[in-house]
Amino acid sequence: MIAFVGIYLEKSSLYDSVARELSKIPQITRLNYTTGNYSMFAEIVCKDIAQLRFVLHDELQKIKGIERTETIISLEESFSRNVEVFTP
Repeated sequence: MIAFVGIYLEKSSLYDSVARELSKIPQITRLNYTTGNYSMFAEIVCKDIAQLRFVLHDELQKIKGIERTETIISLEESFSRNVEVFTP
């Protein structure tokens, strides 16, 4: 199963330290520093809902600097593609 997690930081200056801690969680496959509502946006891949709960509750929420999170569960992936980037 795939979930997306919007992460609110206590302060944006904590991004680097929080990113280091999040990189230790193997189920987090992608992490972006974002503008808008969230400070960070993560993609999490888990085998089932129990593992997702463990990652969210026992791993992610204990990281110092994370104020709160919002989780979105993917019901279906319609397509995925790689994009070739051209430089002039």
